[in-house]
Amino acid sequence: MRKALVTGGAGFIGSHVVEAFVRAGFAVTVVDNLSSGFRKNLVVDVPLRVIDVASAEMAPLVRDGGFAVIAHLAAQTDVRKSVDDPVHDATVNVIGILNILEGVRAMPPGSRPRIVFASTGGALYGETTQLPTPESAPANPDSPYGIAKLASEYYLAYYGRLWGVDGVALRFGNVFGPRQNPDGEAGVIAMFGGRILRNETLYIYGTGKQTRDYVYVSDVADAFVAAATQPIPKAGELTARAFNIGTGVETSVSALATMLAAVTSTSSVIEHRPQRAGEVSRSVLDAGKAQTLLGWSPKVDLRQGLAHTFAWIKSRGKA
Repeated sequence: MRKALVTGGAGFIGSHVVEAFVRAGFAVTVVDNLSSGFRKNLVVDVPLRVIDVASAEMAPLVRDGGFAVIAHLAAQTDVRKSVDDPVHDATVNVIGILNILEGVRAMPPGSRPRIVFASTGGALYGETTQLPTPESAPANPDSPYGIAKLASEYYLAYYGRLWGVDGVALRFGNVFGPRQNPDGEAGVIAMFGGRILRNETLYIYGTGKQTRDYVYVSDVADAFVAAATQPIPKAGELTARAFNIGTGVETSVSALATMLAAVTSTSSVIEHRPQRAGEVSRSVLDAGKAQTLLGWSPKVDLRQGLAHTFAWIKSRGKA
């Protein structure tokens, strides 16, 4: 049985990726320091190593683990936290992938795993007039988080060209779905769902006209398996092995709030607050390359995904 390592596998997206690899027949090991992940997210029986990807333990684990695939999702993912503490953001997000790359580089070429890296779409491209945005669009990140993800992609491409490391970067839209924490810092759908459940005010930062490409978490998990198992282009320039993972549908925050209210058959007071630094005004991805080369396309539309997500938030609230 092929072995897969999933870093950040106890987190929101990572736990779904773990399940997708198990369904695909892989023996999965999870690495997570549990700073934002939870053991309870692991609904399949897989070994968990509580390790920080930025620690010295990571490279030897990669080197000696015998993995066929490494899905690297462990990260500092909050844009606003990256603005407040860019040093911490870079420590986790850049040193983490370097530890993995160095572990792979230390292996004999014929035994090296493929790395599938969780990158970002909107935060990487920044403000752009190319909408939906293709992978060929210039990268112009507006936050330390986006900068660190871009640097990680450059390292991935560099190790591919120089050392023959097999790596893929998946540039997500705004991922949502069950297990995304609705309390505190989280995706807007999880936060809105949690506040609707508690009959609280929905806060929209800025005008509400800012847009995102919302992609359901199970579709993202399927993209990891596709990127791990399908043929990929030869290593070359930065975008050669980069794939957008989104729906191509642009949805404003205000429209999202209206749709979520309709799906949940509720109404909530909406209050506008000042726009926050480091966030782009419009983001929607062209995922045609992933469809053509990886055979991947999203299966769950926004309305279906919102219903599934709110049902999970509601069950969690009752529990």
